Amino acid sequence: MFSGNPAPASFSPFYETLSIAMSHSRIPSFYKFSVANRLRVLLEREVIDEREYEMLVDGAHVMDAAQADRLIENVISVFGLPMGLGLNFQINGRDYLVPMVVEEPSIIAAVSSAAKIVRGAGGFESHAERPLLIGQIQIVGVPHAAHARQALLQNAQEILDLANSLHPNMVARGGGAREIEVHTHGSTAAHGEMLVVHLLVDTRDAMGANLVNTMCEGAAPLVEKVSGGRVFLRILSNLTDRALVRSKAVIPTARLTAGDYSGEEVRDGIILANEFAETDPYRATTHNKGIMNGIDAVAIATGNDWRAIEAAAHAYAARTGRYSSLTRWYANAAGDLVGELDIPLKIGTVGGQVESNQAVKIAHRVLGIQSAAELAEVMGAVGLAQNFAAIKALSTHGIQRGHMTLHARSVAMAAGADAAIFDDVVDRLIAAGDIKVWKAREIIAELEDTARLEQVNTSTNTHQDVIEHADTAGDIGYGKIILLGEHSVVYGRHAIAAPIPLHVRAEVTAQANHIDLVIPRWGVEMRLAEPERAISSLHASITLIAERLGLADRGMRIDVFPHIPRANGLGASAALAVAVIRAMARCFDIEISEREISNLAFDCEKIAHGTPSGIDNTLATFGKPILFRRDNANSRADIEDLTTPHPIPVVIGLSGVATLTMQTVGSVRAAWQKNPERYESIFSQIDALALAGAEAMRKGDLVELGELMNIDHGLLNALQVSSREIEELVQIARDNGALGAKLTGGGGGGAMIAISEPDHCQAIASAMRSAGYNTFITEIR
Repeated sequence: MFSGNPAPASFSPFYETLSIAMSHSRIPSFYKFSVANRLRVLLEREVIDEREYEMLVDGAHVMDAAQADRLIENVISVFGLPMGLGLNFQINGRDYLVPMVVEEPSIIAAVSSAAKIVRGAGGFESHAERPLLIGQIQIVGVPHAAHARQALLQNAQEILDLANSLHPNMVARGGGAREIEVHTHGSTAAHGEMLVVHLLVDTRDAMGANLVNTMCEGAAPLVEKVSGGRVFLRILSNLTDRALVRSKAVIPTARLTAGDYSGEEVRDGIILANEFAETDPYRATTHNKGIMNGIDAVAIATGNDWRAIEAAAHAYAARTGRYSSLTRWYANAAGDLVGELDIPLKIGTVGGQVESNQAVKIAHRVLGIQSAAELAEVMGAVGLAQNFAAIKALSTHGIQRGHMTLHARSVAMAAGADAAIFDDVVDRLIAAGDIKVWKAREIIAELEDTARLEQVNTSTNTHQDVIEHADTAGDIGYGKIILLGEHSVVYGRHAIAAPIPLHVRAEVTAQANHIDLVIPRWGVEMRLAEPERAISSLHASITLIAERLGLADRGMRIDVFPHIPRANGLGASAALAVAVIRAMARCFDIEISEREISNLAFDCEKIAHGTPSGIDNTLATFGKPILFRRDNANSRADIEDLTTPHPIPVVIGLSGVATLTMQTVGSVRAAWQKNPERYESIFSQIDALALAGAEAMRKGDLVELGELMNIDHGLLNALQVSSREIEELVQIARDNGALGAKLTGGGGGGAMIAISEPDHCQAIASAMRSAGYNTFITEIR
């Protein structure tokens, strides 16, 4: 199921991600991919086939109203819910990608994180008992309860034979009615003694509700005759305590460390939280709801009756007469944390829901289970993982910290924030600390007013006027694209770069003691006084800026609002550095020149990228098109402003695959060191293209500039820094009227650019979006 072909060398960064996970449920950075690229990963790993891939891309897997009308009454539409994948699961020594349908944020992220921890400790153990479903036959008006009970038990085989005769196919598959039980319930108010016959039926891979009901109906006359009473209700029970699943995880304390909390503290906190749920039904209700967050999501995805599963679980939790926790967490003799979940799970993998719903069929294919028992074992592990994630968060940093960003996204959507301002609304909600729909609507109104003002300014001012206005309005760093000259610029050749209207904005406020960095959009919440185990480039860069500005001993909170996608070759790290430098200087009244800002940002780029060219920090600071060459011998840069007589329309396409410039620069350097003469020749060809491109820009010759870009992209592909996604985007752009199209930045994923006549931009962008990629349109002035 998880086999795959070797990847072409030129696409190695993308396929490197695939190869890491080729036979595992581990898919690093899966959440960073676009939906289209996530589907491609599943296709490459043969988790789904070509037909299923096309259905998912086109939305053809979703049931339409006509199909729905054949399933339930009074249909008016079809209701949609998100379907995602729980990652990292290893259960009974096997890997699983777990489809989950759920509308609540954080559930899938939390369960995937928990599964990753347990995976490193050997994975989950899960065992499903024989899948017995109970049918109940109610008997009233029994003249003598004890005699009737004895008679029913003596005629048990005859009753079972009659029930099985109604479903010979089930018996042929190894299932069928296995035994009966008889329970006495004393006198009724008006109908004498009451007995209940339990018909225990092995339904194999079917949920079996209709099958068991039919057996109860068919056996009722015989039961009535044998008991001497009158049969009333004949129906299954959803308390499926004869189909229990037992799941277990053993986690060494070393794997439990969370920030300031030691593994032992986390272990003891989880045990204490579980003891609360074991003794208090109010806490147990929420505790068990967390378990069902995971189990229900898998049940819906696989076409199972989540309402029946919920009813069984909560009834089982109250089986002692007091509602309690379904899980148990304790420390074993070695001090490891042990978690156990016992839960009734009677589910099915065959039947109408699976066969009639394409989305359910695809979910079963992704999961790769072979039986209902195996699916139940997966569900049990998911429930235990979800519970672990919830009480680990509650007993350490608190559950709200993890929920805040995701909750803000839900609120922004509810308030009607459109795609253009959605991330801005989320950032401002988190910064305000008041995540309410009314607040989101207030922010939306403010942003729309600002956008209208900027539209007026853009229509009356030059591009330079707009940039200067933006600079005085806040502390920002500009994003960039490289038209010509990637990689060769590191070796002293020319490159053409231009700013894009995306930027990073920073705000700094003084506070006591610590330096705190918060970037909600990137999920960063960092205190610089608390060193990380492995210092990140972001941590090191902010520390360097504070030291250079003489602020290392000052307390401050740094809020960063990035409008540039991270790790896409669009200069996000340099723009962040420039924005933070400006914001710190403004907050603490420090005078610093633009050149000094650029130089300090360049030093931050060294931390992030190893051997930067100097383009990113220059564009991030000055925000205008340039012809750039770095004189490595004298450690200085030659920068020439570029002008063009007419705006140059640009479409930017995002591959959805994150890229690290340091890696691609490093791979090119390794190749150059092996064969410097060959690579120097390529760099010189790229240099000539950049110089010719500068002349084409000055003349406004888009056809010439486009041709130069196409040639440059071929050379960059020869350097093996392209990717499959970039190649697809480039081809889409050219097929839809682009004069030139190429990767931009370090490559290996990230972004590409295309130039065209103004009337072709929308067609190019629309074609890219139809293929599942994110795009935006801008221009160089």
